[in-house]
Amino acid sequence: MLFIERVTMLHLTLRQLKVFEAAATQLNFTLAAKQLYLSQPAVSMQIKQLEENIGLPLFEQMGKKIFLTEAGRELFNYSRNITQLLAEMEAVFEEMKGPGQGKLTLSVVNTANYFTPQLLAKFCQRYPGINVNLQVANRDAVLKQLDDNSTDLAIMGQPPDGIDVNAESFLDNPLVVIAAPGHPLAGQKRVKFARLATENFLSREPGSGTRGAMERIFAEHNIQPHIIMEMETNEAIKQAVQAGMGLGILSLHSIELELETGRLAMLNVEHFPLLRHWYVAHRSNKRLSGAALAFKDFMLNEAANIKNAR
Repeated sequence: MLFIERVTMLHLTLRQLKVFEAAATQLNFTLAAKQLYLSQPAVSMQIKQLEENIGLPLFEQMGKKIFLTEAGRELFNYSRNITQLLAEMEAVFEEMKGPGQGKLTLSVVNTANYFTPQLLAKFCQRYPGINVNLQVANRDAVLKQLDDNSTDLAIMGQPPDGIDVNAESFLDNPLVVIAAPGHPLAGQKRVKFARLATENFLSREPGSGTRGAMERIFAEHNIQPHIIMEMETNEAIKQAVQAGMGLGILSLHSIELELETGRLAMLNVEHFPLLRHWYVAHRSNKRLSGAALAFKDFMLNEAANIKNAR
């Protein structure tokens, strides 16, 4: 007896998977279209064709919001694995072309962007054949990129909990209290930490590494900081502090120019500077490309010397 096995093939394209992955990440076809530089109808058409090929709905709409179905969640996992494998394949081929070649996707928290361009300039001079894609975001967004495996390396101020990453420190990151030059505490030799309880603070948003460090130091002293305004950029905080709206806590790396020009003052508060470190991190099980390994080695061995030579 002859048994004939019928195999059903899914006729999927990489383009469809790329569109689906963007839509599944954004949970918004319009935002996915902007990300991919496509029209919204083009995204909808690709998703519709994908659903027809699979034979199952991938999204469901509830009110004005869309959500992944069970099939959509499964496809999202497979799609990310496929994307990772393709990236690894590309990295292998780039390495075969010789050292100092390939692509590097680097995610950097906002504050680290004050010194990262200087280091990247030196790195790119040494490795002109490496193409760097720099992504700057707050800590939560960078952690998501690590979790999604959508970045090769990340630079951040605090190794994450709950994500299996390899993180190594390469540079000190002191946090300091800043004020307008005319503030009553400016110039005092030693300010008691408890004195900060009576001051107004301008703070980064929840999810920022600087905000997290600020909350921890105040909690250790059983003090609730009086935060009058939250801001999403260090530049906004510096401007507000300079205008006399209150105090701020920022990385020393982000205020060097303002201190040199006398637009801001660094207060001498006990327990400050709050010494932290900058880390270069990646997923523990990630196969680093030659470009990523070159950048990691560069940061661990030379970043501090270049930064201190400024």
